[in-house]
Amino acid sequence: MKKFTITNIQKIFLLGICFAIGSNLQAQEADTSESESFMSNFSISGSVDTYFRTNFNGLNKYAYNEAGEIIAVPQAPASSFANDPGFAIGMANVILGYEGEKVGFVADLVFGPRGEDAVFASSAPSNIVNQLYVYWNVSDAVTLTMGNFNTYLGYEVISPTANFHYSTSYMFSYGPFSHTGIKADFAIDDNWSAMLAVMNPTDWTEFNPYGKYTFGGQLGYANSKGSGFLNLLYGEQMPLSDEATFQIDLTTGWDFTESFYLGLNTTYNTTDGAGFYGAALYPQIQTSDSFAIGLRAEYFKELEDGGPVYGADAEAIDFTLTGSYSVGSLTIKPEVRLDQVSNTPDPVFLNSDLEGTDNLSSFVLAAIYAF
Repeated sequence: MKKFTITNIQKIFLLGICFAIGSNLQAQEADTSESESFMSNFSISGSVDTYFRTNFNGLNKYAYNEAGEIIAVPQAPASSFANDPGFAIGMANVILGYEGEKVGFVADLVFGPRGEDAVFASSAPSNIVNQLYVYWNVSDAVTLTMGNFNTYLGYEVISPTANFHYSTSYMFSYGPFSHTGIKADFAIDDNWSAMLAVMNPTDWTEFNPYGKYTFGGQLGYANSKGSGFLNLLYGEQMPLSDEATFQIDLTTGWDFTESFYLGLNTTYNTTDGAGFYGAALYPQIQTSDSFAIGLRAEYFKELEDGGPVYGADAEAIDFTLTGSYSVGSLTIKPEVRLDQVSNTPDPVFLNSDLEGTDNLSSFVLAAIYAF
């Protein structure tokens, strides 16, 4: 029988092969472990919403003269979203997120009319980006965030899943929507928090074309019954203007009982004497596990030097009564809204006879699916 003799060189060669195989297996195990770790902290969420809207005492279709020219359009309150007549769509919202031990990101994408209205200052094709930011948990008490994030001011938000009412308030519609910049969140103790931020001019979310910056701040308190936040904004400068914007905003909400909740938002916004202020109450009653009813009672006043909605010195009152019925991940919201606008040169609404009126009553039925 032939004998095989293993030389030192052969031993070294065989050991090298074994080491390479072992290293490759360890690398594969590490890659698999890292991939599994990433996926365990990765999330996909979002929503889809659609609605039906009609006026009780206003136009619901285009009006034409004898020449076939449009002389009036369907009426709606001058607040954001849910303003189209008949059956309409809101948006599809997809949120990709990663929450690591120290770092993470959020990519919040929107498609549809509601999303386009929310990112109006962006340009195509990036106008599908509602939020896009990264964050670093520097310590248990400090988090740094950089990128594009929705505003910290106000009671209401862009996503319909986080609002009790489907239509939105005047204060939300004409306050900031989003910011791009860097912010630092501080956890002072178990109840108190603070935030400081440096940002582009409001709603210029992709870049800063004017070389001017906004400073933001927030002081918050929260416990098991609710929370309150005092928000500040200063230095936002309008395009081609050297005047700074100042806004102070209080947002708070508390559970007084297991079934009764009361929220409050009040705000003041001014740029060189022009702007607005207002206040809104948000009482809500939970009647069962699947149904709740809530009211928004809002007063909105534009300043004497000018305002963003109906004009200088105009006043708007909004009463919105909304029901919220949940079936699994689907929420159905019937909503009746009454708007009255005064102190304007001419009535801002038209009734079905094309006559001017200072009030508008409308109905919305919304369906929102969250995932």
